[in-house]
Amino acid sequence: MTSTDSYPGRNTPAGQALQVGRVADRGGAYQRDSRAEVARRYRQVNGAHPMSAADDEYVNRQFATLTAVCAGRAETPDDVRAAMLSGWLPLPSYLRSGGTEMVPADLLDLADDAGGVDQLPDWFIRQWPTAEQGAEEWDAYLSGQYVCLRCVTPANIQRKTALVTAIEQALAQPQPELASWLEQLHAQVDELDALEPPFAPDYDWLRFGGPTSRSQCIDDVRDRFPRPSLGGGRTPAESE
Repeated sequence: MTSTDSYPGRNTPAGQALQVGRVADRGGAYQRDSRAEVARRYRQVNGAHPMSAADDEYVNRQFATLTAVCAGRAETPDDVRAAMLSGWLPLPSYLRSGGTEMVPADLLDLADDAGGVDQLPDWFIRQWPTAEQGAEEWDAYLSGQYVCLRCVTPANIQRKTALVTAIEQALAQPQPELASWLEQLHAQVDELDALEPPFAPDYDWLRFGGPTSRSQCIDDVRDRFPRPSLGGGRTPAESE
């Protein structure tokens, strides 16, 4: 986790989670209620904040519906909802203003890499130096709030954390008069920029309680310490 985006997690012990098949087989009543329960859990974690039209537009571009994610796969949207409620998969990244669950298009890729949804918790936790740290990150992952990454993987989570830490340390002792300091700072900011999407323009400020890591560690840094060659705070691509 980083100091700029807050992930409360749900503290769901992986060992106590039910298998997706068992949960999904509880019958039609559970399946009808699962969507409402996912929405309730989502608001419990994120708060009841409104999605603006700009938020909906952003989410439609960057994320996918459960139906789209499950297309061509054995899993159904209800299977995925059951996995979310059982602590096998993260909650949705967003609920559109109409209530549609929006998730990363590659939501199920990590489970595939791990050898199945039931293997994902242990596989995920093993990607960190200690089991304690891995368990903490797993809880954060289950919250669905890793909207700060274009592709949510343990490697990207760790790299983002390292970059944010390095940028914050550089900003604590700024040396803009040194070309080497500026070059290193912008290299770190550019790498973070490649990892992070834009964020929902209104909703994410509300649920995270203030500026996002993109605002603090990318946009603000580029504005505060412009690239000497450009005379402004934007990258060459942004200046075209």
